[in-house]
Amino acid sequence: MSVGDEVAGEHPGEPDGFERLWTPHRMVYIGGQDKPADASAGDACPFCRAPTLDDVEALVVARGAVAYVVLNLYPYNPGHLMVLPYRHVAGYPELTAQETTEVATLTQTAMRVLRKVSAPHGFNLGMNQGTVAGAGIAAHLHQHVVPRWGGDANFLPIVGRTKALPELLGDTHARLVAAWPSPTPARG
Repeated sequence: MSVGDEVAGEHPGEPDGFERLWTPHRMVYIGGQDKPADASAGDACPFCRAPTLDDVEALVVARGAVAYVVLNLYPYNPGHLMVLPYRHVAGYPELTAQETTEVATLTQTAMRVLRKVSAPHGFNLGMNQGTVAGAGIAAHLHQHVVPRWGGDANFLPIVGRTKALPELLGDTHARLVAAWPSPTPARG
């Protein structure tokens, strides 16, 4: 029996000619794992917790003075990064001038590194402010850096509501960390 074949009485539903790619790992995201229960900072917030862990374990790619870069645990595309302040803050207007500058600078560096490592054709950059705007974790601001390639939105996400990623997160993390430029010593 191949994927998608149905044996009478064995599986419910009518065959529709589509193959199914099962992605049960997505259920933890849908079920809310690692999402903060409230707006408080600390271990309940995965974005506050990540910088306290080992970089490989937390998928932290780079650290700045007031912000850091991490791979998205539930990426839209390979190399989907997020740039975040360390400080637990929900709104973009609440960032300090230093946080705003470092988030912008780390975003630029992320794009340069992704171009070098993966040669995307373009990028989506964005901050979803509030749950109604699509923020999965609205209590801790994060900027998405999503590399895009021509044809990366094929039948899978459109029809099958599934995204096939050709590389494991750990492999993507290792390639990005290896290509990230060394920190520049602070001036002053």
